Amino acid sequence: MSGSHDQYYVCSYDTAWNATLDTLKAHSITLQNKDTGTVETAWIEMEGAVRGFGAFGREGFGNRERARLTAKVTQHADVSSISLLEIRQRWHARGGVTQQATRWWPVDPSEEALADVTNRLNTKLLEKGCSAS
Repeated sequence: MSGSHDQYYVCSYDTAWNATLDTLKAHSITLQNKDTGTVETAWIEMEGAVRGFGAFGREGFGNRERARLTAKVTQHADVSSISLLEIRQRWHARGGVTQQATRWWPVDPSEEALADVTNRLNTKLLEKGCSAS
């Protein structure tokens, strides 16, 4: 997946799948399909960093952001790969004063959030005897 954190582990698909589900369950899972190796979480809203918009860095629409995670687990011989992707959006206006201009707009994912989830996943897999490759 483009823009994702990819990790490789020497362990079975089932172990990688179960550790992924266990890691993401705190984020309210909305889709899990073991056959395709896909897990998606619900949107979580939060206060984001202060970011201005436009040429003058204006503020005024608050700092509301939301994010959701997608994981893809695949098996390659004796190695399982897990790709984690965060989709992050910010609520603000862009391009005019119409009602269509105020909505959720894509922003860069949080490297801290992805690192946190990756670290928790690594810990779970190491506890189950998997090793990073």
